[in-house]
Amino acid sequence: MTIELRAALEDDLAFLTRLIGDPESSGEYQWYGWQDPHRLRRRWDDNGLLGDDGGILVIASGQERAGLVSWRRQLTSRVSYCWEMGLIVAPGLRGKGHGTRAQRLLVRYLFDHSPVNRVQATTELGNVAEQRALEKAGFTREGVLRGCGFRAGEWRDGVMYGIVRADLDGNREATAPDGGA
Repeated sequence: MTIELRAALEDDLAFLTRLIGDPESSGEYQWYGWQDPHRLRRRWDDNGLLGDDGGILVIASGQERAGLVSWRRQLTSRVSYCWEMGLIVAPGLRGKGHGTRAQRLLVRYLFDHSPVNRVQATTELGNVAEQRALEKAGFTREGVLRGCGFRAGEWRDGVMYGIVRADLDGNREATAPDGGA
């Protein structure tokens, strides 16, 4: 099955809002409590969910919406930044490799369309499926971040993953749309 990333359409807003704001849709590791249900609408009205400091794209499988990928600017020094990325795959489509393929596509997109040298992602220590997906997408596990995230009433450890441009030089297939997942 082919996975692609595309810019969000206005018709996608209800789907995206459900993925981010509904505990059944967001999944165990992405549910952070109820949020402003109009937040995405305001971002859509402002910039179509694509700005200089980050964005959201829809993961699509043919005509079916399969999830979302997002990224945001993360300062790494006074004069540089990297992208911090994340994703949510829709219920019923998890565990089928869609997330891995979407991560590869987003990494390639960010390296092709911005001057950054690094893309990073964090996930909870207990989210083993996401750790495997990141590794399959070409990311390197860089370390454990103790007590870095608060969810469901407790502080949780995270795992940092990163990929830099040089990682792609010897392995362009690592981020090919359908390579190796």
